[in-house]
Amino acid sequence: MHAPLNTVTLALSGASGMAYGLRLLECLLAADLNVYLLVSQAAHIVAKQELGVALPARAGDLENQLSEALNAGDGQLRVFGREDWNAPVASGSNPADAMVICPCSMGTVAAIAHGLSDNLIERAADVMLKEQRKLILVPREAPFSTLHLENMLALSRMNAVILPANPGFYHRPQSVEDMVDFIVARILDQLGIQHALTERWGENR
Repeated sequence: MHAPLNTVTLALSGASGMAYGLRLLECLLAADLNVYLLVSQAAHIVAKQELGVALPARAGDLENQLSEALNAGDGQLRVFGREDWNAPVASGSNPADAMVICPCSMGTVAAIAHGLSDNLIERAADVMLKEQRKLILVPREAPFSTLHLENMLALSRMNAVILPANPGFYHRPQSVEDMVDFIVARILDQLGIQHALTERWGENR
């Protein structure tokens, strides 16, 4: 049984698959959760290349843009810079209830697996591991090298959830959005958040 969530940290790293992360953000806000958003420098490049979305470089500007676009409540979305060490997520004394890195680059996986904590995304993930809170990584890479697999195995042994962005097809997706929702639905399931994004296996048969 999942404990109720109040706050989720969402990190967008530089892997391909920015549509997953932005759709997840939309769903978390729609579920009336508070969201701490962390965005890597590479994620800005990927968002522009994949979606044609220009994410403002300044945390405050990005917070305002996304809050308005996604109808976030007052103070519901907070965006922090990559080296904002005063952010709540940087300390185990005030962690979020759960954290999702979506998409998650292999560089981010490696840094977390080895405890580097060189930026706020890595530090926030390190906090989740040490405080034994839910950490979900959504890697998007193909093929995986042995090093990638070893790093993910190390994190799995630390109780992180490794949830690759591999959409299923049994729900017969009709669009890219359907495939994105399949993965976002799996993430919401792991967080214990109710949704109706996709049909579940065995429904309507």
